[in-house]
Amino acid sequence: MLVIISSPFSSKPAINYRSMIKDKNVCSKKVFDEIFRSHSSDLHDFLYYKFGEDNNPKDLVQEAFMKLWENCKEVLPEKARSYLFTVASNKMLNSISRKKTVLTYKPESSIYNIETPEYLMEEAEYKNKLQKAIEELTEDQRVTFLLNRIEGKKHKEIAEMLEISKKAVEKRIYTTLNILRKKIGDI
Repeated sequence: MLVIISSPFSSKPAINYRSMIKDKNVCSKKVFDEIFRSHSSDLHDFLYYKFGEDNNPKDLVQEAFMKLWENCKEVLPEKARSYLFTVASNKMLNSISRKKTVLTYKPESSIYNIETPEYLMEEAEYKNKLQKAIEELTEDQRVTFLLNRIEGKKHKEIAEMLEISKKAVEKRIYTTLNILRKKIGDI
């Protein structure tokens, strides 16, 4: 029979573990129920005050008691409270660590949002500057640049299409990029 005595430090009655001597572990339903009744509220409060409501202390209380039940043969009744608090605290710390890892590797949002008027205005200005600068290029420079940057052709392909050397294509693209950088900035 389980005898409950009051503790001077708690408003809840404490468990008299001496009466559980015959129970060498917490696998008995009666012992487990008594441990749950006595410690679940304290465990929840501990997790809530230490880690906050955002970290689901109710779920961790349940997980700690499930772990206790899974390992009931190894846990003595007088060690159950310590076991529960250790398991729950470790699970909470692991959960917090996973959340921190996710935040660490979460991609940062860009400064500009495509929807913002500033971005749309800057984009339109840039397109106008680029268009004007491309129109001012020589025909050879413009054709070579557009084949490379817009159509994605490789230098060798452009050289074959225009019937010039690969080196000539590279020189045209290099010269064109320098001209455009001077007129509109880095591309």
